[in-house]
Amino acid sequence: MSYFSEQHFQNLNSYDVLAGEYDACTFSNCNFATASFQQASFENCLFEDCDLSNIKVVKVNFQNVRFLRCKMLGIAFATANPFLLELHLENCVLDYCNFYNLPLKKSKFLQSRLREVDFSQANLTEASFQGSDLLGAVFDQTNLEKADFREALHYRIAPELNALKGARFDLAGLPGLLESYGIKVD
Repeated sequence: MSYFSEQHFQNLNSYDVLAGEYDACTFSNCNFATASFQQASFENCLFEDCDLSNIKVVKVNFQNVRFLRCKMLGIAFATANPFLLELHLENCVLDYCNFYNLPLKKSKFLQSRLREVDFSQANLTEASFQGSDLLGAVFDQTNLEKADFREALHYRIAPELNALKGARFDLAGLPGLLESYGIKVD
């Protein structure tokens, strides 16, 4: 397997995807839509302005990986390697992604669109969703202790089905917590 360190890759497409280990690499303006990253490893990497929609991530390592302004529709992150998994996403579109049962402690989903995303049974302790749109996102048996939902929009979280101790919400988010009880906040 090839090893790449501190390299900058620009304008690559799905046909240019190489299996390998990437350490402290940057990927800019790449179109990897529908590519297979199977068994690749990314550590301390940055993806910026990339299209990663529907990529295959079976057994892929994502350790301290940042995504800025990326389009990432329909990715089954649940198939990625969960060991040391840590994601930081900002201004990204992640509609229809699956994070089922993943350890995502301290992950960041900032100013991003996460519509219809499945977070069931994930560990999102100390994760941040600040400023993100969570319309239709599923939180079921999810650990959200100390998670930050301030300025997040459209989330619906049933407190009786999820661990919420120490989670942070702003007043505008109360309807998303009370909906399952049939309580209306005006």
